[in-house]
Amino acid sequence: MAPKRNRRAGVEDRWYKTIYDEQKQPQRVESSNHGKGKRWRARYVDDDGREHVRGFTRKTDAQQWLDEVTAAQVTGTYIDPAKGKVTFASFYREWSTRQVWVTGTAQAMNLAANSVIFSDVALADLRPSHIEKWVRSMVDADLQPSTIKTRFNNVRSVLRAAVRDRMLAHDPSQNVALPRVRRTEAAMVIPTPREVGALLRGSDDDFRAFVGLCAFAGLRLGEAAALQVRDIDFLRREIQVRRQVQKANGHAVEIRGPKYGSERIIPAPQGLLDLLSAHSAHWRVGTNPERWMFPGRGEHPWHQNSVGYRWRKTRESAGARDLRLHDLRHFYASGLIAAGCDVVTVQRALGHHSAAVTLTTYSHLWPDASDRTRKAADGLFAEATADALRTEDDKTPINQGV
Repeated sequence: MAPKRNRRAGVEDRWYKTIYDEQKQPQRVESSNHGKGKRWRARYVDDDGREHVRGFTRKTDAQQWLDEVTAAQVTGTYIDPAKGKVTFASFYREWSTRQVWVTGTAQAMNLAANSVIFSDVALADLRPSHIEKWVRSMVDADLQPSTIKTRFNNVRSVLRAAVRDRMLAHDPSQNVALPRVRRTEAAMVIPTPREVGALLRGSDDDFRAFVGLCAFAGLRLGEAAALQVRDIDFLRREIQVRRQVQKANGHAVEIRGPKYGSERIIPAPQGLLDLLSAHSAHWRVGTNPERWMFPGRGEHPWHQNSVGYRWRKTRESAGARDLRLHDLRHFYASGLIAAGCDVVTVQRALGHHSAAVTLTTYSHLWPDASDRTRKAADGLFAEATADALRTEDDKTPINQGV
């Protein structure tokens, strides 16, 4: 292996060279390159020991270029010119092979990366204008703002990886405006207790406990389907979420960790535990701790297709055609909030990866300052007027009979 060159930099005159006469005095004479090509040559050696050379007509231009390179090396923004020629598409192909994505994430990343209009643009040439044109093309294609935001964030993760790998000096997607994602309270459907009761009554015997898990423990579809016997502690009245079921490529069933790594223990109401106990006894789930609570065909539990069929049947029976299974999770969250649970408690129960997600989704359900002010004023009014509205003799309201 060849020795690594020392880092050095400088500007040299190609047209003249210095020699020493017999008295060892320096003499400036024309070189063999005199009058040929550009006079000034700037060169530097990078961190990997590779030498880079560029010619200039004027010495000031050569020195300015070299100063910029040196400053970039000092500040950590230096990019090897050869690396900067790598295109977005080629970088993504190489980078994606090193990622530990689950199937769904890989599909989403590939979809986003393949949708850009700058695949063949060299990373060093990427500008915010490229990103803006891509965003505009998605808007023109009538994609939903939420879809555009998801694809943008996925592509941005690629660009940030390029910055970390010193393929890009800066993230060109920074400060690029996106179409506004409008969140309306009307978009969230929260079933009433009467509707949830109708769903439980309309469920087939093998599906009733599943509906209960979504409505009274807030489990996602994949989390409820992946429950095993060992995940339910009837003595401690707890349900442990350890895994989820996902379908890969539309048919293969995968068992993996919960969304956002949201393993958690949920305090379970006694009514839900009774449902689960009856389900276990009726369907002979058994005592094997690794047995699925909702066994499907073969060795796999239920999945999106098998649950979807049962949910549509239940919804039809209950006369609730517009409800989604995920709306039961909103029902659970709204119940916790109405009971006075704080943000962190709700976040942990639902398995959100941050309290910010909980607030973004359910902030409109928490009492705001106006609600608290109104409630406090009601209390003050009741206390202050308790005696004022009664006579001294019989303590009956003064205005009674008026």
